[in-house]
Amino acid sequence: MIRGTRTRVGIALLTALLTAGIAAGCGDDDSGSGNLGLINDGELLAGIDTPFPPFEKGHPPNVTGYDIDVINAVADEMGLEVVQEETSFDTIFRDVAQGKFDVAVAASTITPERERTVDFSDPYYLADQSLLVAEGSDIGSQEDLGGKIVGAQDGTTGETYANDETDASEVRGYPVGTDAINALRVGQIDAVIVDSPVAEDAVQKQSGLEIAEKIVTRELYGFSFAPDNDALREKVNEALTTLKDNGTVADLYKKYFPDQDPAPVLKETHEPT
Repeated sequence: MIRGTRTRVGIALLTALLTAGIAAGCGDDDSGSGNLGLINDGELLAGIDTPFPPFEKGHPPNVTGYDIDVINAVADEMGLEVVQEETSFDTIFRDVAQGKFDVAVAASTITPERERTVDFSDPYYLADQSLLVAEGSDIGSQEDLGGKIVGAQDGTTGETYANDETDASEVRGYPVGTDAINALRVGQIDAVIVDSPVAEDAVQKQSGLEIAEKIVTRELYGFSFAPDNDALREKVNEALTTLKDNGTVADLYKKYFPDQDPAPVLKETHEPT
């Protein structure tokens, strides 16, 4: 009697385990994403710093721009839906590392300093910096910045460059890149160092500004992740590889940066340090 009960319990337990295993397998197949450590199933929660045109324009849930088009295409490849959440660039890497977002999408240059906090995806854009000034300024290049006040967005490589590579008397940080540009327009500062496409966008859309010098820095942008989420980063890299191979990234370059050749970034990969 006892032996028969144990047999029936054993069979029931085995059946339950097999059923759970099959269900789990079906769940992974249905999602197409496996166990990616997502905050919410089926969603890619993206922390976004905006505005930073042409990479990010507008406010969640309606931010648009190159970065957004790329991450939306990545999510489509993964069978996920992007959910946008606004944050500050000055804290975005800490935020994603602490699990507030699945991914940070913010025109972010891959740097060793930032990789102490987060891991980066393969690159999806190749950037330089520009020196933006008021029309008619006596500043013709970064060599003319001695004694001048230079603006930049807090926490950016433009701010680092202004501090480390120029003789500016003051480097004034702003929470948002467009705030620095507006300060330049009203004469509060003498120049701004900012990513070249952002400077070009400002010149095209606002009067009274010009680019004094393009500063060749050849920076690679990547999406950033918590350092313990290799599965999500690797899945995003798979999707990026597909988008590079099928022409999607090249098409988006043509849409947003018609004068730039996407070929160099299409060949780039990145392994976290």
